[in-house]
Amino acid sequence: MFIRNESFESYTRSYPIVTTLIAIHFILFLWINFLPGLGGEFIYFRGVGYNLAVMMGEYWRLITPVFLHVSLMHVAFNSFSLFLFGPALEQMLGKFKFIAAYLLTGFLANVATLMIGGVDYPFHLGASGAIYGLFGIYLYMVLQRKDLIDSGNAQLVVTILFIGLIMTFLNPQINIYAHIFGLIAGAALGPVILHRVSPFNPWAAAAARSRPDDNEIGFDPDRWNKKALGKQRTKKVVFAVIGALVVIGILSRFF
Repeated sequence: MFIRNESFESYTRSYPIVTTLIAIHFILFLWINFLPGLGGEFIYFRGVGYNLAVMMGEYWRLITPVFLHVSLMHVAFNSFSLFLFGPALEQMLGKFKFIAAYLLTGFLANVATLMIGGVDYPFHLGASGAIYGLFGIYLYMVLQRKDLIDSGNAQLVVTILFIGLIMTFLNPQINIYAHIFGLIAGAALGPVILHRVSPFNPWAAAAARSRPDDNEIGFDPDRWNKKALGKQRTKKVVFAVIGALVVIGILSRFF
C-alpha cells in the first residue's frame, strides 16, 4: 500500500487529488515566504488559524490553515506523509470521498483547536490535522477492518502513529489538539467512509496506466519468488519511511 515506485508522470496521473494537494502546499509555501509583497502576506494573515478571528465571524479560518505552511521542514514533513500514505486511500475511497475525508478531518481538528484552545491560542497552520485524519482512517482499518489492510502495512501504521504521537508531545510548536482530534475524527469517520470499500489494489493503477492491448490473463511462473522479494522490499521500505519521518521531524524543531 505504501511502496511508491511510480514515475512522476504515472504518480500524478494515478493520484490526482494527492498530487494537487501537495502542489498547493508548496505553491502557497513559496508564495508566502518569497512573494510577501505580491499577495503572500495577505494569504498568510487572512488564512492562518486564529481563534479570536474565528469567533468574530471569520469562519473560513477553520479550513484555510490546512493548506498553509511557513516552515520548510513543516511543509516537507506533511507533504512527504501525504505522498506516501495518501495514494492508497485515494484509490480505495475514490476522489470525492478522499477529498471529503481529508478536508472534514482537517476542519474538525481546527474546530477542536478552537473549542479547547480558546481565544488565547496562538496562530496555527499546517495540514497535520488532515494528515492525522488519514491515519485515523487507517487506524480504524487496523482495529475493525482487517480485510482492508494486511499485517505488514498495519504494523507500519501503528509504528508511525506511535512515533508521531511521541513527537507531538515533545515539540512545543506542534498543535497537539489538531493531531489528536484529527486522528480521532478520522477513526470516527471510518465506519462511514469505508462502507463498501474494496482493499487497495496495487495493480489497478498500473493496469490503468499501461492500457494493455488485450484482456488475456497471463500466467507468471515466477510469481512466488516475486512475492517473497516483495516482502523483503516492504521491510526495507518500512524502516526507510520511519527513518525519514523521524529525521524530518527532528529537523523541524530547528528550522
